[in-house]
Amino acid sequence: MKHATLWLAPLALATLVACGQKDESATVGQKIDEAVVNTERKAEEAKAAMSDATAEAKAGAEAMGDKVAESVSDATITAAVNAELAKDNKLSALKINVDTRDGYVQLKGSAPDSASVDRATMLAASVKGVTKVDNQLTVSGG
Repeated sequence: MKHATLWLAPLALATLVACGQKDESATVGQKIDEAVVNTERKAEEAKAAMSDATAEAKAGAEAMGDKVAESVSDATITAAVNAELAKDNKLSALKINVDTRDGYVQLKGSAPDSASVDRATMLAASVKGVTKVDNQLTVSGG
């Protein structure tokens, strides 16, 4: 029994060693073909990775562009509301603070009478891009 175990051990070792070795019987042409296939696969993987990175960069740039456009739009709305208020002879000389965020216009300051307060709301609401007007103007006594 001990003799059979000694004979099986080298056979098992030789089998394990052979399993870990590459097939040396492949021809040069087969090795080249395998290398070409591996290279093509790696190139496709790299192409897919580049495509993903490009898509992510494009999405980031679009989001940044939207943010800039939104800011410009709010600044444009603020300027247009100020221009409309300046055209009104009762409101033009008054200090009215106009703030805009996402089309939401807030008016702060004073007006000579309640009709002017209402007119300021209408003028601000008439500007393109205004979604809502929060008129916090107060009537000044003078």
